[in-house]
Amino acid sequence: MMSTRRSSEPLWWLLFAAGGTVAAFLLPVQIFLTGVIAPLGWAPDAFHYERVVALLRHPASRLYVLALISLPLFHWAHRFRYGVIEGFQLHRAGRLLAAACYGTAVVLTLVAAVVLARL
Repeated sequence: MMSTRRSSEPLWWLLFAAGGTVAAFLLPVQIFLTGVIAPLGWAPDAFHYERVVALLRHPASRLYVLALISLPLFHWAHRFRYGVIEGFQLHRAGRLLAAACYGTAVVLTLVAAVVLARL
């Protein structure tokens, strides 16, 4: 009987796709809100410190910010991994590179989660 080894690759592809979606749809909106609307003064009361902190105390807001930070990290990790493997022909270092890339994304996600939890 042939034994099959389970791969974690579908998980990384799922996080890659989710990160790409967040980067394509949510990041531009967030950049427009905080980088255009706020500096131009179009919403003068929307970005006061007290108001932003009160918003971030809600669990749904924290999840949104965590997704806004972490999912593009996994998208980066996946693209970087395959870019380095194909660009530099490092097929033998695939597992080590995967551990470094995805490990970085996991660690930075945990840092973001801790920071958001302490607000």
